[in-house]
Amino acid sequence: MLGRMSWCRLLVLGSFVVGSATVATSAFIYYRFGRRIQNGDWINPRILTKQRWIRGVVTNGHRWPFKFRKLPTLAKDLKNQTIHIRIAGVDAPEGSHFGREGQPYHKESLKWLRNKILGRVVYCQVLRRDQYSRIVAFFSGRSLAMDMLKAGWATTYEQAGAEYGKWGKEEYLRIEAEAKAARRGMWKLGITAETPAAYKRRHAQGADVASVAKPVGTARTTKSRLNTASWWKRIWSR
Repeated sequence: MLGRMSWCRLLVLGSFVVGSATVATSAFIYYRFGRRIQNGDWINPRILTKQRWIRGVVTNGHRWPFKFRKLPTLAKDLKNQTIHIRIAGVDAPEGSHFGREGQPYHKESLKWLRNKILGRVVYCQVLRRDQYSRIVAFFSGRSLAMDMLKAGWATTYEQAGAEYGKWGKEEYLRIEAEAKAARRGMWKLGITAETPAAYKRRHAQGADVASVAKPVGTARTTKSRLNTASWWKRIWSR
């Protein structure tokens, strides 16, 4: 009798352990691989520190950077829940925004990139969040950044915090130099084209000059003149 009871207890205990392990494993798999990251705010410091890989499809092709949706769905209420991804290690020609004119070849560069990845499922290794809250990431397989450099539609990003992965900065610069020598993409008229970095510096300097040159106390001066005119009017009306 005791033997049967012991076996029953062991069976119940074993079933409980197996069930718990199954639940824990399922929860881990869901959290690690199946949980939908709705937007960039859901990418927490833990994910960035571990430089996790995420899967999604590129959903935006009308501006840079691309919007990226993880585990996409056609539900209308989810269509705007995307992750803004910036390709690590490269800088593409700037489009028109903030009232500034776009750089030459920014449309051609964006068209090339759209043809490459728009609407396709991709895997990204997240690295960090930039100053504009975009997620900087590497793309799986052959480096998308290097493909852009080789085609002549991007330059090597050399500002603070640049990442180049296993290839290294020197490899990026080498491929960019080859594209310039072959006059591909934005280099077809030579290497005198303004780089995205130079474009941003130029506009940043222009903004600083405008800020310094902005009149100070204009409203106060105008108000003072109006008060003076009113005072003279009162004198002459007496």
